[in-house]
Parts: sequence; structure tokens; C-alpha cells
Amino acid sequence: MHDRIARSFWIDRAPKRVAQPSLHGNQHTDLLIIGGGYTGLWTALLAAEREPGRRITLLEGGTIGHAASGRNGGFVEPSISHGIGNALERWPDQASEIARISEDNFAAMRADIERLGLDCDWSEAGNLTFARTQWQADALEEFAPEATAHGEPTTFIGADRIGEFTKSPAYVAATHTSAGATVDPYKLALGLLDAVLAAGVEVCEHSVVRRLDHASELRAHTERGSIRAKQVVLATNAYPSLLRRLAGVTVPVYDYALMTEPLSEEQFASIGWTGQEGLSDAGNQFHYYRKTNDGRILWGGYDAVYYFGSRRSEALTQRAETFATLERNFFATYPQLRGVRFTHQWGGMIDTSTQFCVTSDVVSRGRIAYAVGFTGLGVAATRFGAQVMLDQLAGEQTDRLALDLVRKHPLRFPPEPARALGVNVSRWSMAREDETGRRNLWLRTMDAVGLGFDS
Repeated sequence: MHDRIARSFWIDRAPKRVAQPSLHGNQHTDLLIIGGGYTGLWTALLAAEREPGRRITLLEGGTIGHAASGRNGGFVEPSISHGIGNALERWPDQASEIARISEDNFAAMRADIERLGLDCDWSEAGNLTFARTQWQADALEEFAPEATAHGEPTTFIGADRIGEFTKSPAYVAATHTSAGATVDPYKLALGLLDAVLAAGVEVCEHSVVRRLDHASELRAHTERGSIRAKQVVLATNAYPSLLRRLAGVTVPVYDYALMTEPLSEEQFASIGWTGQEGLSDAGNQFHYYRKTNDGRILWGGYDAVYYFGSRRSEALTQRAETFATLERNFFATYPQLRGVRFTHQWGGMIDTSTQFCVTSDVVSRGRIAYAVGFTGLGVAATRFGAQVMLDQLAGEQTDRLALDLVRKHPLRFPPEPARALGVNVSRWSMAREDETGRRNLWLRTMDAVGLGFDS
């Protein structure tokens, strides 16, 4: 364990690059975007394409893609609602429309990547979700036709066929969803950066915005300069918002992952995994895993850790207890791979909202837009969030803005200590449901007030 690289595999293997200059002096722009992850990059690119010649500036506090955009698993799931199940639970009357818009956004993202020639290892093979218990299998079997009926084609795979997809002794059934892709997430971020620069957007790295004035003019202040803008997009996701009114809209939850050394074709054959699908299991505490283009397995998830006071620190991205749990669960799932070595271990923040997917709005008399709360499923959904913000700033009426997912705002997280208590009781209760197949009183209460989550 001590010889593992404590850094995102995606970032670690990328060629070194020269950083963009930081913001200096007093400047002005038409559209200021704060945050250089997927949300900010998509917003910059789409804004430049909507209105060529518009002056657009993007400020990133660190380097482009250094946070969630360069640390996630690289799963490109079409859903903008964190799955059709979440849409059916919260917006049942619009679930089919959400699925349609999700697919349109996914197709447009694919087209953008092809049109711009972005080298991000795009592989489109769909997703498999595995059941570890009979009650999970029953839930998957019941859910498959409902998901299909609402625009997310899903096939149930019973115990008699599970061996066609995996030889894990841990799994008893599965579902297959044909839509979905995987990418190298950091390559995608850097490819978007190249496209943004080619579109004429000014990008400044190492430019932390310390304060955003918006009482009269909009002006962002960094350590070495300031910039006045006509409109502002906040794409800071899990980082603290620059607007006090957004406190409690999301909380940071830490997610962790391991990466194996390259495996041989024989090792993959031993676990019955010959395709390129993205995989996960059906528990509340679930693992997600996929292959890389050089034959490794990324294995992440399970623990989702909230630190009291919404604490944020790079030190929290390394958690020995979680890495040990991930390793133990990996070999319990695939004992055939006993002895395989892990080369990288890392973590990062997920911006979690109480509706488990993006929430967006405009504030400050329609001049500032935000899109946050992707809750770990933002590789494709951030493009949708960018479109929503641009629609809102332009005052346009689009089918995106007609969704209750956008129009209605989720409940905020309470202040401490109630916040930590609620998050941790929910985590404990969901773990118990994985063990027993039953939702306790706490989870049933959360369901009743619209905060429940069935993964």
C-alpha cells in the first residue's frame, strides 16, 4: 500500500503542460466564468459558439481539471437526473421528458467531441448494474421495464445468464443499459480547454476569486487583480460559493478510488469480463468500476464520507480506512484476481444536493447564474447545466428551463450540527438497508419529505 501513488491516475499519466497565466491588473469582460472544471469549460465553449466575438474570461483557482473533473471514474451516463429512478421518484410526470433531454444532451456531447476532435478515449458500450442479494435482484427485475417505458432501455439479466457477463461469486443478477460511455476524464477536461482557447476565450489559472461584488457592478477580486463583468457564471461546484445565499445548497462528500496495475487478457477472462461496459453494483453503498485503455481496472465508491462543518482539504483525499475497504471488497468480488497490485489511490469532493442532481438558478437581478449539485454524475450533466445557465442569462424560454428539475429548488442542508447528524444517520441507515433489504424509520421519513434516495 505504501508504494501506491497518492494522486489521480488520470492526472498522473497525463503529459506535463504549461499553465495558463494568472489574472493580473484590472480587466473587464462580457461573461466571467469562475471555475475551470467541466461546468465552467462547457459554459465557456457553448457561450463562445452561441455568440462569436463575445468577450469571455474563465478564472480557475488551481489548474484546469485538477479537482472532480480530473479525478472521477470517467463514466458518461446520459441521465441529467442521476438516473431514471431518481426522476421517477421526484418528477414522475416529467420522467420521460427528462430521459429525452438527457439523451439529446448525451448525443450532442458525443457530437461535440467528434466535431472538435477531442482525444478523450471515448468508449460507448453501456452500463451493467449487478445485484449482490436477492432483494436487490428483485428490485432490478421490477425496475427494468419501468425504466424502459420511460425512455431508458434496460434489460434484466437473471441468475441463469449472469455468468455471461461476470464470473464473480458475489453477484446474482444484473441489468444492462445500452446507453452510456466511458472516457479518460482528465483528457476530456484538457481537450475542452484546447477547444475553449481556440474559440477565443481567455483562461486564467492560479486565480482564486476571493470576493465577488454584485451590489452594483459585477467585479471579481483575485490576489493580483480584479475583473469587471456584465454577467457571471459560478461553476465552483463542491468548493465554497462566493454568494452567501447559496450556503447549504450543496455539501462536499468525499469519494475514493483505486487503480490496478495492467491486467492480462487471461486475468480478464478469469472474471468473465470481456466487454468495455461501465460496471457498478446495486447497493446504496455501491462500487463503480471500469477498464482503462491500457488494461487496468478502476475500482471506486462504497464509502461516501462527509466531514463535520463541510470541511474541505486536500489532506482528506487520502483515507487509509477507505482504501483498505475498497481493496477488501475488490478481492471479495473477484477472488480470481488475488495478488493483483494497486498502483494509485486518490479521492475527491462530490458536490451533493438534496435532489441528487444539478440545481440551477439566476440571482442578482438575473446577472449571476449557478449550476451545482451534480452528486457524482456530472460528466455529461455538466454540459446540460451549462446550457441551462446560458438560457437563464439570456432570458430564453427553452424545454430545459420548463423542467421542474430546474424550476423548483431542492431543500437546503441544515446548519451544523444537524447537517452532520442527518448525513451520517442517513449513511448508517442506507448501509443497514444493504444488509437487510429493509428501509428503516429514518429512510422512510426521508422518503416522505422528498429526501429519500434509492440507488
